[in-house]
Amino acid sequence: MLFNSIEFIFFFLPITLFVFFAVAKYKGNEAAIFALVAASLFFYGWWNPSYLIILIGSMLLNYKLGGLLNKNRNKSLLIFGISLNLALIIYYKYAGFMANNWNFLTGSSLSFGEILLPLAISFFTFQQIAYLVDSYKGITSEYKFLHYALFVSFFPQLIAGPIVHHKQMLPQFSSNTRYQLNTNHLKIGLSIFAIGLFKKTVLADGVAVYATPVFTMVDSGQDVDMLSAWGGALAYTLQLYFDFSGYSDMAIGLARIFGIVLPLNFYSPYKATSISEFWRRWHITLSTFLRDYIYIALGGNRNGKIKRYTNLFITMLLGGLWHGAGWNFIIWGALHGSYLIVNHGWRSLLERVPFLGFTRIKTLSWLITFLAVVVGWVFFRATTLDGALSMLASMVGANGIELPNAIMSRLGGAAELLQGFGIQAGNTGGSAFILTWIWIICLMFIAICMPNVQDIFAKAKPSLSQQHFVTSDTFWPLLSLARKVSWADTTRWALFIGIILALGLLTLNQVSEFLYFQF
Repeated sequence: MLFNSIEFIFFFLPITLFVFFAVAKYKGNEAAIFALVAASLFFYGWWNPSYLIILIGSMLLNYKLGGLLNKNRNKSLLIFGISLNLALIIYYKYAGFMANNWNFLTGSSLSFGEILLPLAISFFTFQQIAYLVDSYKGITSEYKFLHYALFVSFFPQLIAGPIVHHKQMLPQFSSNTRYQLNTNHLKIGLSIFAIGLFKKTVLADGVAVYATPVFTMVDSGQDVDMLSAWGGALAYTLQLYFDFSGYSDMAIGLARIFGIVLPLNFYSPYKATSISEFWRRWHITLSTFLRDYIYIALGGNRNGKIKRYTNLFITMLLGGLWHGAGWNFIIWGALHGSYLIVNHGWRSLLERVPFLGFTRIKTLSWLITFLAVVVGWVFFRATTLDGALSMLASMVGANGIELPNAIMSRLGGAAELLQGFGIQAGNTGGSAFILTWIWIICLMFIAICMPNVQDIFAKAKPSLSQQHFVTSDTFWPLLSLARKVSWADTTRWALFIGIILALGLLTLNQVSEFLYFQF
């Protein structure tokens, strides 16, 4: 069941909301938690009921292991528990990939048959690995299984995060006020949900039609010209941005309706002026998990620069592999690992060579960071390595530069001048070309210059994080609205939210999955 579907918005959500608060009022808090867990399991099983066996089995196993670790700090038991969780992911997510590569290297015919990837297995497994580690460290409390099941399966964050720690959510359900409908929470939650729905269904899905054809062409072995390649790459860059940003907002909004505040998971990453800042803004809870449970576990920055850089690279390589079983994801992770090494190395160099300070110009720093991210997204989106390499080759002009013939024919003498610079007339559609770049320009303005939900709802504390990247948000001093737009319980805001909600609902007849659901 998708957040952007008729059955979720008009049936599942209102029924679950009504049942939760009604049961809490007449049967008590524990019964309400049971109802919410049952609804969350129904939500998860909507795609495939057989997935529930894996989810429930995983919860039972990790709950038992967590209890044992909380009483007995047994490192061998912790390693055993983590290994079981990783084995589950490796089998379902990577067995086929490993078999294919083994067969390629050895000429054998190893096969695990058709393995259906359980929905959200990476998210709920990582969340439970964090629980085991926290249990081993003695920072968890004894919870009833029902409470633990809610922590893992709470439907707003179950499918694509944020990755939540037990200490962030379970204590919130211990408050009696969470079991009484709060109209303020309802207004804030629905407003944030409406903005997220608009981002996904109108913006992300709207620009997707200009990204998909280009990547389909390069993956099938066809060449594209430079402008088409950049149009496709930037369209996907913005599609992924608004798709994940929209999902993150919808998750935060849905949880807030129930009075629950989730951690921040997305904070205008395309405003970043360094790659390290980008990762403090993009998929924040995953970045935190990778830092706390992989980078620091490997030694972090405690053993010199070479070891630190090695740890950074390994962490990002595993982060790339987490996103999918494919060489393109591994290359994407390796790219970002390399970016971070260069970033930290350059910062160290600046401390020793003051005259290089001119490179701190924010516009230049932003441009380099953004272009590096776009190059990475090409590998992330292309389904073949050849397709990704062909796309990058086209982006640097290897296949020429073309303007649609319909546009060139209207340029008069300017067309001859352009041809003198090597720009030729092409067979691509003129309207599609123009619309591609209109979408890109408009969405770039929104992503870079407009405030995000964290800023707009700052007074309402939309997430557990209250951090703000003031220096980068003032990067565009003439255009940034981050400090000027603030949600309030007013008729004007209600009208605005109502309009964007209506626009989002009008697109429900063309439902599409969130891109991060495949991870």
